[in-house]
Amino acid sequence: MSVLASVALRARDAVRGVWREVTKFGVVGALAFVVDNGGYNLLVFGLPGGSEGGVMRELPVQASVLATGAAALLSWAGNRYWTYRHRHREKLTQELVLFLLANLVGVAITAGTVYASRHLLGLGSVLSDNVARVFGWVLATLFRFFAYRRYVFVAP
Repeated sequence: MSVLASVALRARDAVRGVWREVTKFGVVGALAFVVDNGGYNLLVFGLPGGSEGGVMRELPVQASVLATGAAALLSWAGNRYWTYRHRHREKLTQELVLFLLANLVGVAITAGTVYASRHLLGLGSVLSDNVARVFGWVLATLFRFFAYRRYVFVAP
């Protein structure tokens, strides 16, 4: 086999491996997205059709932190035991601390977009909150993917 063919095969295998990882990360992320945004909307706006709002209607930033924290726990379990099951650290505590640090940055990104929408732009509707959270979620997800891959779930 020629050197060029060998390099091409290795590159193809590497790309396939990354796409499998991205797909699994995406499935875990989609489930966490439902927990995060569903939880946020229930906490701030209440059940659909309800007129009173949620229990944290006056605390949208704190509700964002709480919902994102719950989603982060789901994400850790899904990524550790499925997406990166062959790459996780032997020391669970060290991995969990790095995961939590990466997610604190993600929480700050997501809550920051809600803060900017509410307090800097003066918006407060269901639509504006959800647009801000989706924008924050996208930014935080990109950060988390690279942080998990580079620092959290690494082969020992």
